[in-house]
Amino acid sequence: MSKRYLSSLCGGLALVIPLGVNAATDLPVSKKVEMGPQEEVCSNFISPEWRKEQTVDGIKIQASNVCTPDNPADIAAFVKGTNNISMDTLMETQLAADAITKSNDEDGDGDPDHIIIKLEIVELNGHSPDMTDPTTTFDIAPGVQPTFWVFAPKTRDMSTLSLYEPQANPLLRVPSPTIRVEQGDTVWIVVENTHYLPHSLHLHGIDHPFMDHGGGGNDGVGQTSEMDIMPGESKTYVIKPRQPGTMYYHCHVQPHVHIPMGLQGIFVVEENRPNNWVQTFNVGAGQVRSPSVAVLEKYQREYDLHYETADKELHSDIARSANDPRIIAKRLNMEYDITDATDDYFMLNGRSFPYTLRESLIEMGVGEKVKLRIMNGGTETLAMHIHGHKPTATHYDGVDNGPGSYITRDVHGITPAQRLDLELDGTDDGLHSFGEGIWMFHDHVEKAFTTDGVGEGGDISLVVYKGYLDEKGIPKAHGMSLAPYFTKEFWKRTYPMWQDYDSWKSLGLPDLNADYKPGKVAVMTEVVGPGGQQIASQTGNEPSFIGRLVSGFVLGILAYLLFVYRELIFKFVGGLINRTQS
Repeated sequence: MSKRYLSSLCGGLALVIPLGVNAATDLPVSKKVEMGPQEEVCSNFISPEWRKEQTVDGIKIQASNVCTPDNPADIAAFVKGTNNISMDTLMETQLAADAITKSNDEDGDGDPDHIIIKLEIVELNGHSPDMTDPTTTFDIAPGVQPTFWVFAPKTRDMSTLSLYEPQANPLLRVPSPTIRVEQGDTVWIVVENTHYLPHSLHLHGIDHPFMDHGGGGNDGVGQTSEMDIMPGESKTYVIKPRQPGTMYYHCHVQPHVHIPMGLQGIFVVEENRPNNWVQTFNVGAGQVRSPSVAVLEKYQREYDLHYETADKELHSDIARSANDPRIIAKRLNMEYDITDATDDYFMLNGRSFPYTLRESLIEMGVGEKVKLRIMNGGTETLAMHIHGHKPTATHYDGVDNGPGSYITRDVHGITPAQRLDLELDGTDDGLHSFGEGIWMFHDHVEKAFTTDGVGEGGDISLVVYKGYLDEKGIPKAHGMSLAPYFTKEFWKRTYPMWQDYDSWKSLGLPDLNADYKPGKVAVMTEVVGPGGQQIASQTGNEPSFIGRLVSGFVLGILAYLLFVYRELIFKFVGGLINRTQS
């Protein structure tokens, strides 16, 4: 019984003692952090006409209701070839006249079978001997500019938007463009090395001979096939793919560096069909605005989803460390250690959230089916998850699994370099789709939600049902404001995301430099001082340090005496209880 009396006594003291004790730490007020300049979620730079369904030079182009759709003139050139479109259409693009040439209907089925594709190699966010700032810039998020090397369609114009705007022209971007050809086509891929380091092209998973007809290597591997393409030189790779599917292409020179730097892209071999003029390039991936005949037999739309990662040490510290190619080569080949690397940037189609909202949305309709071709161009396994849906995996690495082996699930694992074809079904049955709305999709590896460790960022994007987009292609979100994500301050870690969630600013930053008078308790009230300055105030007098010391000493003596004379206290309390009960 005595232990119970002691517990009751100590519990009572624990409740009473804090009433006479002051707070150990008084709290300053929350400071107001300015959000900084906000970018428009979607500007008026793009013509609204580009979003509409239309026909250009006889090519039917699907609607693309995102903020920044592809230029319809580019799509026409990608489908017909730069040699088959009108001069007016060609002049609306920045493509070279020989960027894509198509000819020779060899099988008489109404479409060209000899395709010549010309690629250049360009650098984004790199250094120039003439400038200290990055040139030919490409932002993956507000103010975030890692350096990349990419394959790009051959262009005839400036690499930047103008003499005064360093932003890269739309054809020069991450990721390297998706390339499409038809099964059985004779394809010449001409790589013109316009970069300052050696490069090559490896056709990963694509049916190609080891040697070409001229006796040259055709596999893109310097150690086994042929010498690398030196700066200023070119190399033609010749293929005639027999099997359709979603494949891959990348540089095979120092692949541990060149692939992560951006020299990689999706390569699609479409099934052979009559009158099948395929869209040879899908710059920036995303929606294929002129799907193939075979795709349209089953699906309303088609999307290429290219996931990539980047290590800040490689993409910023090393890639921009010098203007001398010899020094860059030394640091890449002799100093950089990928086994110590950590991915800092996570991108979908070359962008991180919130920029993914401008161009990498998937538009859905109830009952519609959409084809997704996904490639993991990153360095770790990707866990593809689409909210509100359970898509069905139909092909792995370009090979049809067969209907009996199709897998429907809500998380699909994709290893590096692997490709996965998914069927996204808008049937509202609680399995394939949970219904209309705005549904997030992303890599469910949690660090992929971030941009240089700041969340939410990374490769997040959205599946948006029809009716949930405004006239500019921005989702009609029902949650928090997206404004902070469109500021540089947020990604610099200077703006507290939850600061303005409530009028108390209870989750803002404490203002440690504020002029305030410490209070008696830890709960602060806000008052406005002279000149509108925000200060903290408390009612009641604040005891001095000596007063606190004496109070603490007395309480310590009291606790000691209670412990020493605990037996007498037990007897006294027990006697009181016995007398009360009798």
